[in-house]
Amino acid sequence: MSDVSDWWRTSIIEMEPGKISFRGYPVEELIGNVSFPQMIWLMTRGDLPDENQAALFQAALVAAVDHGPQAPSIAAARMAVTCGLPLNGAMASAVNFLDDVHGGAGEQAVELYHMIDAAGGPEHTAEILARWQEKRTKFIPGFGHRFHKPVDPRSPRLLGLVDEAAAKGVVSGRFAAIGRAIERTLAETKGKAVPMNIDGATAVIYAELGFPAPLARGLFCLSRSVGVISHAWEQMGQGGRNKGPTPPSYRWTYDGPPRVPGRIAPKDNQ
Repeated sequence: MSDVSDWWRTSIIEMEPGKISFRGYPVEELIGNVSFPQMIWLMTRGDLPDENQAALFQAALVAAVDHGPQAPSIAAARMAVTCGLPLNGAMASAVNFLDDVHGGAGEQAVELYHMIDAAGGPEHTAEILARWQEKRTKFIPGFGHRFHKPVDPRSPRLLGLVDEAAAKGVVSGRFAAIGRAIERTLAETKGKAVPMNIDGATAVIYAELGFPAPLARGLFCLSRSVGVISHAWEQMGQGGRNKGPTPPSYRWTYDGPPRVPGRIAPKDNQ
């Protein structure tokens, strides 16, 4: 039996007939007493957040739930439903879209904030941004938005909540300062405002609350799954079959060789 019991090891859940506990908390004591965001924190971190930490965490989760059918992950979920997939298939299709380009900016932003913090803080922002662009990508994760101009409406609200939490001593506020330093540096170097977007703002919260960078992407997946299931369910009600990314009357751009009939001679009938 030791070979079997040692096959998997976990400090997350303990279970036997009639008993379930998560991180040492009996499930019957958690039910009705902790919120879903608190439960996410407990499962991923191993302890329960206080009310102020949970409120800030919840704000980040709420802010990123959806961005409409123009977001590739949401579009994928709706298209999947019209291809016959059930809700779980639509959700899996959507979450698999959340990689480095679409869905990964929050994780990357947390990583960038920590690089600046480790270098000594906001005064080293320009130096670290240059290093990031040299070694990683020219894009600065968490800043600028192709749709929301001049400002992503979610970011100021989230930063305001971080400021309130910092004033209460719930968080340090140093990652919010780093985020704002990046905004200033980008504005100076580009000659125009490049405001923080939702990924940058939620990354501030996750960094302030002590979540490692890779978890930031996982948390974004959890948050965006709310929008995914909502759109998939709505599409089920609307119906539709085999809906692609554009209506059938629209065509893609073809840039191959011209159509030349008769290029392949018919075989002789023998």
